[in-house]
Amino acid sequence: MRSSSLSYRSTVLACYNGYVVQAISINLAPLFFVLFQRQFGITLSQLSGLIAVNFSIQLAIDFLASRVGDRFSVRGQVLLAHFCAFLGLVCLSVLPRLMNPFAALMISVSLTGIGGGLIEVMISPLVEACPTEGKSRNMTMLHSFYSWGQAAVVFLSGLWFLLLDIDAYWHYLPLIWAIIPLVGLVAFCVVPIYRLPTVKESGMTAKKLFSMPVFLLFLLMMVCAGAAEQCMSQWASSFAESGLGIPKTMGDMLGPGLFALAMALTRVFGGRLSEKIRITAQMAFFASLCIVAYLLAALAAPAWAALLGCMLCGVSVGIFWPATLSLAAERIPAGGISMFALLALAGDLGCLAGPTASGWISDVFGGNLRRGFLFALVFPILELVALFLLTRIGRKKEKSL
Repeated sequence: MRSSSLSYRSTVLACYNGYVVQAISINLAPLFFVLFQRQFGITLSQLSGLIAVNFSIQLAIDFLASRVGDRFSVRGQVLLAHFCAFLGLVCLSVLPRLMNPFAALMISVSLTGIGGGLIEVMISPLVEACPTEGKSRNMTMLHSFYSWGQAAVVFLSGLWFLLLDIDAYWHYLPLIWAIIPLVGLVAFCVVPIYRLPTVKESGMTAKKLFSMPVFLLFLLMMVCAGAAEQCMSQWASSFAESGLGIPKTMGDMLGPGLFALAMALTRVFGGRLSEKIRITAQMAFFASLCIVAYLLAALAAPAWAALLGCMLCGVSVGIFWPATLSLAAERIPAGGISMFALLALAGDLGCLAGPTASGWISDVFGGNLRRGFLFALVFPILELVALFLLTRIGRKKEKSL
């Protein structure tokens, strides 16, 4: 029994590291956005294109995984994810000095996009499959490691920028962060892999999932979760530096840094509260708070108030993604890898559409990111609508029993 407990704990720890890898893959490059504009002449629209490519590739990976993911080795897919993340970070460091910088950045985000997509599809069901109690708490804790990873990227990278000249030494930083996926690559060679039912075993095909109204609501909630999170996450650094005029290091720590730290704390304490307060009630509260947060970031004149909006956004969006996955696993227990892949697809669609549209809208208004944040209000509003409908479906089901 003790041996079994230790074995699944090693798997869970490797999964936690996987989400740190995903955080590095998604959040390191945006810290350099203003530098890329200054050093390479890359425009705001091109930066939006980098975000779009990253999440478009993740979308493609999610789609393929939903169709054929359970036909391939789970371990092989996770190892490929970590290798691609490692290679993408190395390319981010090396290629911009060897070739066209924008093309180099495209190659880098494409590789990290492959890694991030596979991690998103495979890691959550791996944790769900481990023989533990408190699945909702474990899922929320797993996703908190994404936030802890994001906070570490911001604060430790900020310390690097503080000690060294960013223009001269920025390219060493991705090589240092590439150590983390390398560790994951080694770990997943040896930890035991637990599995969820395949499509053949559960009978839960994509067609059957799409015929369920409750699953469609979960898809909408995942789109809103990804968009509400990434609209702020991807643009907070640029907003603090160019929109609020705060120096680079301080802006990163007060913008994306506090955002990530707040999101991590929400996921840790939200997981503990899930056993006392209904998840849907928590999500409704945080969706309302998210509306307030984006209004502050978009409309508040003082810099401190706008940064407070960034932090409150981290508090509010932290629970959306893991709570939706937990609810889906609870309401559709036979969903398997196919369901998780489709939910990841919807979440990554939000991650793509939200910040990309925000960037384009901001560009139309002369690079004013506050206008992009105003647009982002649509996502927590839709989240509230979806939660209301989900609650109604649940009540109807209870009455019919």
